[in-house]
Amino acid sequence: MLEGKTALITGSTGGIGLGIAIALARAGANIALNGRADDAREATAQVAAHGTQVAYFRADMADPMQIANMMRAAAEHFGRIDIVINNAGMQYIAATEDFPEDRWDAMIAVNLSSAFHTTRLALPAMKAANWGRIINMGSTHSFVASPNKSAYVAAKHAIIGLTKAVALENVTSGVTCNAICPGMVLTSMVERQIAAFAAQRGMSHDDATHAFLAAKQPSLQFTTPEQLGALAVFMCSTGGDNVRGVAWQVDGGWTAQ
Repeated sequence: MLEGKTALITGSTGGIGLGIAIALARAGANIALNGRADDAREATAQVAAHGTQVAYFRADMADPMQIANMMRAAAEHFGRIDIVINNAGMQYIAATEDFPEDRWDAMIAVNLSSAFHTTRLALPAMKAANWGRIINMGSTHSFVASPNKSAYVAAKHAIIGLTKAVALENVTSGVTCNAICPGMVLTSMVERQIAAFAAQRGMSHDDATHAFLAAKQPSLQFTTPEQLGALAVFMCSTGGDNVRGVAWQVDGGWTAQ
C-alpha cells in the first residue's frame, strides 16, 4: 500500500525504530534509516530483505545542522520524504535537583526538538504533494510521570502538544500528524533496567521481569516493535486519512488504571 513512498525513521538502527522501518518496508515503502554510528550494515540488510530501497543517513539528532543535512540528503537520494517517524530518543535518570544541566539540554534536544526540526523541514514537500504522514513516538510518560525522569517526562508530554499543533495546522490537507505512545517495550534500555532491578532485589531475571511489568503494565506483556510497526502502517494507510492529532496508547492498560 505504500509503494512509491519514502519513510524516514530517526533512531532506526535497532529496537522500536528498526521494527517500524521493517513494517513500512513490508508495506512497500522505501526506507531512510538514521543513527549515530558510521554505518548500519546489519539494520540496512534487515530492511533491504523486504525488497524496497534503503539507505542510511548518519546524524546526531541533538544537532539541528546535522538534522538539516540528513533531511536534505534523504530527499535528494529518494526524491522526496513522504513519511517521517520521529523515534530518536534517549534516557537519563536522576532526581531533579541532581539532574546535570547538559543532560537536560541533550534530553530535550533529542526527545523533543529533533521532532520539530524534521517536521518543519518535511512539511513543505508534503504540503506541495498534498500527502504526508508525521508520526511522533510518545510514551506512557506522555500522560503520567515517574520519579527521577523529569526531562524524559517533560519532553514526552510536550511531544503530544507538538503533535496536536501540527495536526491542526494541516487539518484540511492530506498531511496528518499523530503520535504512538508505547508502554514497556523490551528494548536494550529496558533490558538494562530489568537487570538492575533484579540485582538490587536479588531476584531471578524471570521474576524481575514479571515484577517489573506488574508494577505498571496490567497485561503483563511487553509491547513489541512489530505491534508498533503495524500501527504505524495503519496510520500511513487510507484508513489513517482522518486520524489527526491522536496520541495512540499501546501500553497494556497502564494508563487505564
